[in-house]
Amino acid sequence: MNEGMVRGNSISLLVNGDEFFARILEVIDAAELEILIETFMLRDDLVGRKVQHGLIDAARRGVWVSVLADGYGTHFLPQSFIDEMRAAGIVFRLYHPQPQWLRIRANIFKRLHRKILVADGHTAFVGGINLEANHLSEFDAECKQDYAAEIQGPIVRDIQQFARQAIQAQFDKKFDFVRHGANPGSEIQSQDATLQLVTRDNDRFRTSIEDQYLERIRAAEHRITIANCYFFPGYRILKALRDAARRGVEVRLLTQGKPDSIMAKRAAFTIYDFLVKSDIQVYEYWERRLHAKIAAFDNEWATIGSSNLDPLSFFLNLEANIFVRDYDFNRQTQEAIENLINRSNVIKINDSWLEQRTLLMGFLSFLSYHLVRHLPGLTAWVHKRERASETGPGHLRSRKPGSDRRRNHG
Repeated sequence: MNEGMVRGNSISLLVNGDEFFARILEVIDAAELEILIETFMLRDDLVGRKVQHGLIDAARRGVWVSVLADGYGTHFLPQSFIDEMRAAGIVFRLYHPQPQWLRIRANIFKRLHRKILVADGHTAFVGGINLEANHLSEFDAECKQDYAAEIQGPIVRDIQQFARQAIQAQFDKKFDFVRHGANPGSEIQSQDATLQLVTRDNDRFRTSIEDQYLERIRAAEHRITIANCYFFPGYRILKALRDAARRGVEVRLLTQGKPDSIMAKRAAFTIYDFLVKSDIQVYEYWERRLHAKIAAFDNEWATIGSSNLDPLSFFLNLEANIFVRDYDFNRQTQEAIENLINRSNVIKINDSWLEQRTLLMGFLSFLSYHLVRHLPGLTAWVHKRERASETGPGHLRSRKPGSDRRRNHG
């Protein structure tokens, strides 16, 4: 679902799991009609158990509850954990589950990467925080630095409808969803944030989030500030950022210094030369594991969601971002990124840093970049061909013109 911009909303930034988990548990406890959750990771830990208990209590008091979790990210969740939820009446489904006997996660490509929660059609949360305890500050250096947005207002109906369609698509039977009365959040008259839910899938909306980033980058006049843990986009975004810097826009990029994927980190090294030579300020964050997917453009626009700026998010993952036109949320996002950039344990990438690389490091970075950059695109192409052959020779021709278009990402 990628509807137009919706006015009259309230949105606020939540920093890390400490703020996010406290709020979603309050909302879960207060829910009266319906709770819809999509997540990449759900773990049997301190946070996962609190969320599970809250959902079970809600289901027992008559709230309709569904959880759609990714089969890769949630592969190691015990079956007993899931059975307890289903026994309480919760609709629980894994997206592309891995075989239970397989003790490794083999399917790294077909992933539901969205993080969404909607309660009573009134309050929604969208961001990058998974339902796991390593988003809490008590994990110290192992804590993930991340963000989510709490949303109220008319846009919640779009998010609710999208989440309903997503869980419904996993079942053959038709669900009888709760019918709401007046437009949820319509009582919020004092808020004027304009929001758009933008989702990415492997069917109709293959480049939707990337296209929105490009639109905002190309329209920027003064400042672009991005914090993204996996940053190695295609040439379209790299060129747009370079062109923005050339026309005098201050472009600042914060990416992770502590990688959870060595190959991804080496791949990112490859484009540092391009970025630095384009007068783009590049910083690596080393205090914690950066997991952020946020950006701010000039003084009004911002985005937050699940999408990285990398091949997995742009080619294969199911993603969801909120694009926001609101001065206050832009300021919150700008300040959140600036607070990280101004930490002492942040490294600025410049010419002297680039000169320290060995020839071997440069060669390995080059190989990693092209492997990580092109493998997801090849996998997406193969997946598309498989779907076409399963549906018949007229499958691709039967679609609306341009509905299955995939842009060239370089």
